[in-house]
Amino acid sequence: MHDIEVINDPAAAEVTLDPIRAELLAALAEPGSATTLAAQIGLTRQKVNYHLRALETHGLVELVEERKKGNVVERVLQATAASYVISPTALSAVAPDPGRAPDQLSARWLLALAARLVREVGDLITGAAAAKKPLATFAVDSEIRFATAADRAAFARELGDSVKTLVAKYHSETAPAGRDHRFVVGLHPKPKAASPLVSPSGAPDHQKDSRARRA
Repeated sequence: MHDIEVINDPAAAEVTLDPIRAELLAALAEPGSATTLAAQIGLTRQKVNYHLRALETHGLVELVEERKKGNVVERVLQATAASYVISPTALSAVAPDPGRAPDQLSARWLLALAARLVREVGDLITGAAAAKKPLATFAVDSEIRFATAADRAAFARELGDSVKTLVAKYHSETAPAGRDHRFVVGLHPKPKAASPLVSPSGAPDHQKDSRARRA
């Protein structure tokens, strides 16, 4: 089971957007069967089996073991990942293109860069897993509180100058064995804490209450 998996297939993405199936995926962070899941989420075993087949068809859950109980074989399944991200590849016709209108001060351009990051890193993870090779990446996540807008602007200028200096120092245009890397730096206000979203059943949906640190 992976910590996170990127969904590229539009049909698989559509499956995960169903509230019941999303709830089943969350429940299957630990192995479970249609019988145990039915009791957990309040559906009949037949309905749970229907949804599990859809998830399994798209590779979102996998068989862990089969247990024979009398004349019945109970299938125990588990989600393939603890969490999922839908790649812009799933909406390729309308996926954001950072090259369309580059603007360092545009929040929408920052979002387009983030979408490209999800798409490219997702593809790289898939390829590395298939080749059974490690993937070299690096990330920094931090928070900073600016006293004034002027301080924020000064920070952005200094950061930009530092990045330009590092890129000029280490970039090698003609290295025969070199490999191009994507380097992205983003800065945005931290969203205010939101109330937990409510699932269709009326209970707080903690899966959707993201507390990720943002840079």
